[in-house]
Amino acid sequence: MTAGDVIAWLEAQASEAHRASLARYGIPRENALGVPMGVMKKKARSIGPTHETALALWQRGGYEARIMAAHLAAPETTGAATMAAWASDFDSWAICDTCCYQLFSKAPPRWDMLKPWAINDQEFVKRAAFALIWALTRHDKTARDQAFEATFPMIQSAARDPRPLVHKAVDMALRAIGKRNGNLHRSA
Repeated sequence: MTAGDVIAWLEAQASEAHRASLARYGIPRENALGVPMGVMKKKARSIGPTHETALALWQRGGYEARIMAAHLAAPETTGAATMAAWASDFDSWAICDTCCYQLFSKAPPRWDMLKPWAINDQEFVKRAAFALIWALTRHDKTARDQAFEATFPMIQSAARDPRPLVHKAVDMALRAIGKRNGNLHRSA
């Protein structure tokens, strides 16, 4: 399925009522069509990974196109350059968190992105560091406790960030680390 096919499908699924409801979740509506997340996830599963289509959807922009890109991209071929470029384009917590959870937490350079993002001043790039930590607690089953403990200085440094969307992600990361196992619970 090409990016054009996906866009046509998204446009056919669009609902003005759903688009209006995005404001309730703090998702910008300016570039949104109004397609529910569950509908997009189901369609993405039926399409399967298609990295070329994902890259084209990301370039096109718009809320739903970028959500679909995160679901369609192949984690094994998603490198640090793509991760950094996409993170710099984040314009909402929803796109940030979806990319971190669905794609970045499974991509090979996932651990390498944490430190640069944690010190970045851009709100959604900084949030991505902590959303990614949270996602790694769920997806990286082989990660040792020490890897998560190494994120504590980043968490501590960002804990007083005055921006609610960053602060919430920091809290989310720390809580997720603590839920991973008993040792990390005590450390957290």
